[in-house]
Amino acid sequence: MQTATFDALRTPAGAALLAQASAAYGREDEFALGTRLRREHQPDLVAAALTQARLRARAVDKFAPADAARMFFTVDGYEQATRVAVARHRAARLAGALGPGAAVADLCCGIGGDLVELGRAGLTVTGIEADELTAAVAAANVAALGVAAQVVRADATTVDRAAYAAVVCDPARRGGRGRVFDPDAYRPPWSFVLELLARTACVKVAPGLPHERIPGGVEAEWVSERGEVKEAALWSGGLAGDGVERRATLLPSGATLTDRDDPGPVVRPLGGYLYEPDGAVIRAGLVTAAAARIGGGLLDPSIAYVTADAAADTPFARGYRVLDTLPYDVKALRRYVREQGIGVLTVKKRGVGVEPEKLRAAVRPRGERSATFVVTRVAGAATVLVADPL
Repeated sequence: MQTATFDALRTPAGAALLAQASAAYGREDEFALGTRLRREHQPDLVAAALTQARLRARAVDKFAPADAARMFFTVDGYEQATRVAVARHRAARLAGALGPGAAVADLCCGIGGDLVELGRAGLTVTGIEADELTAAVAAANVAALGVAAQVVRADATTVDRAAYAAVVCDPARRGGRGRVFDPDAYRPPWSFVLELLARTACVKVAPGLPHERIPGGVEAEWVSERGEVKEAALWSGGLAGDGVERRATLLPSGATLTDRDDPGPVVRPLGGYLYEPDGAVIRAGLVTAAAARIGGGLLDPSIAYVTADAAADTPFARGYRVLDTLPYDVKALRRYVREQGIGVLTVKKRGVGVEPEKLRAAVRPRGERSATFVVTRVAGAATVLVADPL
């Protein structure tokens, strides 16, 4: 979509077309809908309206439905946009550290998802975006949602940051072939990220960022939402936790765990219960901190499973009661499945070269019962734990 087409979409006639496309999208065949709309409107404007209707329908997965219905998107902007729960968490943390009204620059603001939540948190926020269309979309979004924020089209690396109490930056991590995992391939480059982190900043990074790339004195926070890791962010200067290097935060509860909670590794024999830590806890390298919270220990020093003798209520791991312990032998497992009448089988694995789908097919589950097999190493040997979720 060209900027001129987007501008046309925001005129009264364009807005009426978009409303018509959004109302019919999902209830009418898209090809037929496009054909009907092109009888009265220019093809490029119809294509833009249908794209917006499609992205608005998808956006309810990332944004509040009431917001998604009024926002504008680009395909790349939607893909990289922060989920609303994560954006609100980050904005609240910034506002709490800086105070109401503090001036914040949102560098590489994209379509404005973070920009909106920073403004709603009471910060005086300016979005910086180099791409002409994306900047126009961000400006349209803050206007549509009634948020007091400014959008400036500029190269983030050239902006004078002296007037801001802090900066937020979301470097582009998508290329022509999809997601970019190498921080040296970020745009702006990693050297600029390090420059930002030398002062007061929050930089969004990929969850797979190697720990050794995190500068000293910077806090790395991994965030999950409902058990799924969504992103990581680096906090520096007055935004970093006192003495904290690694943090895992779980949404929507807000439960948090840091390396200051970590007593170090404890490896112990299998108990009556098994715990699978949240992905953010694993990414942050805080499995042993989660184990300490429930009085447990690791089954193996290199595997992220925790065992304990008693059931414990913890937000940081999913618990299972261990029903049986079996050697990893396909024939024996097939016999166990048959004798137990297991027809619905969930297979989890960690630390062993097992393909869950192939193992499930090999043991031929048939019956009325359901079960979970956890394939891992216990005392150095491949073992199957038959587990019942708590």
